[in-house]
Amino acid sequence: MRTINQPGMNYNLLLIGILWSSCATAQTTLTLSEAIQRGLENNYQIRIAANELEVAQNNNDYALTQKYPTITVGLSPGVTYRDQSNPASVVVQSRTTGYNIAPVVSLDWLLFNGGRVEINKKRLETLADLSTGQLQLQVENTVQDIINAYYNAVVQREQIDVRQRVLALSRDQIEYQQVRREFGQGGTFDELQARDAYLTDSSALVVQRVNYRNAVRNLLQVMGSDNLNQEVELVDDLEYDPADYDAVQLENQLLTTNRNLQNLLVNRDLAALQTRLIETEMRPRIGISASTSYDIGVSVGTQTFEFGGDQPGREQELPGIANRALIGNVGVTASYLLFDGRNRRVRAQSSQLQEITAQLDYQAARQELRAALLNTLTLYESQAEIIDITEDLIANAERNLQIAEERFRGGTINSFDYRLVQVAYINAENQLLNALLDLKNTETELLRVTGQIVR
Repeated sequence: MRTINQPGMNYNLLLIGILWSSCATAQTTLTLSEAIQRGLENNYQIRIAANELEVAQNNNDYALTQKYPTITVGLSPGVTYRDQSNPASVVVQSRTTGYNIAPVVSLDWLLFNGGRVEINKKRLETLADLSTGQLQLQVENTVQDIINAYYNAVVQREQIDVRQRVLALSRDQIEYQQVRREFGQGGTFDELQARDAYLTDSSALVVQRVNYRNAVRNLLQVMGSDNLNQEVELVDDLEYDPADYDAVQLENQLLTTNRNLQNLLVNRDLAALQTRLIETEMRPRIGISASTSYDIGVSVGTQTFEFGGDQPGREQELPGIANRALIGNVGVTASYLLFDGRNRRVRAQSSQLQEITAQLDYQAARQELRAALLNTLTLYESQAEIIDITEDLIANAERNLQIAEERFRGGTINSFDYRLVQVAYINAENQLLNALLDLKNTETELLRVTGQIVR
């Protein structure tokens, strides 16, 4: 700060240094359409929604509806040991070890379960539709965020230009005061006032560059860029081109294409399907089951035989006796739940109430969106009028600044009055830029809420 207050400093070098710092880094150009394209490819929320859609589409399969039979293959190996003594039998003693294996194949097929198969399939299709709607909604929101962030960065850049022009004026005033002081027509006080204005404008320019850098970083973040410090040159300008929207047409588009409303309708359909699923539990269930097994067993051991009289007992080794058995069965089952403590009825009533809630959610959102649309349209029209007024205000401020500069150099007004005119010019320029940004944001909201932002 002390060097800036020293007399005779080169303010041209300071201004050049401030201007050069903003363009010293290599930049890449970026149009709005490119920003949107990159955002749609890289935005994490879109990628998450797209992955959830793939999950829902993969689940949309009859395999998850119990339509097909289930086939089970099993194998049951076993070992048994038996030590038997029976004096009343010819075989008075028997010690055997048995080894068996029984492969089994079984089939279960639910032929009828009250229509749950088709209802479940329809529910899976509806869930996939909901995931599609959620993805489209996320795309719309991302496009809106990118547009708003892009033009906000444009406005921040334009405000840098405004600050630079005013800074150049302040620099000229310092040089003018220095010349006056050299010829004995001005004093130190006037030069200090000019320097004070220059330092104030320099500080405001530095802050504005920070605002612009943050705005660009926010744009890159919304786009899903990993390099948040990337230097970009924004190509598209913020232009004033108001459209004449028809309220009735916008409302019709809102009711037919608004993604929030469409998703609420899907939720209503899901609630209705849930009620139908519960109602199927009040119908009989019919199924078929079949199984077949092949049992193979081998027994080894010893047996002791006694035939009575004077004949001694005789022990004999079992030579590995094998037995085989092929078993098959087929059956049909039918069941009906007569009483479950009113569980099904209570759940059905609750589901019907949820249907009503879903319908009310849709109607409430429809009413709110219609009101918001009309308010946004009114705001858009008023903002267009404000821009027309602000353009006249800027023209007036520019003319006033020219006259004030002439009068200041002619000595008819002091530095304080001239500074007030400068500040009024800055405020008018910034007011116009902010008004243009507000108009663009409002127009983007109109397009989003009526489903026209993504075409």
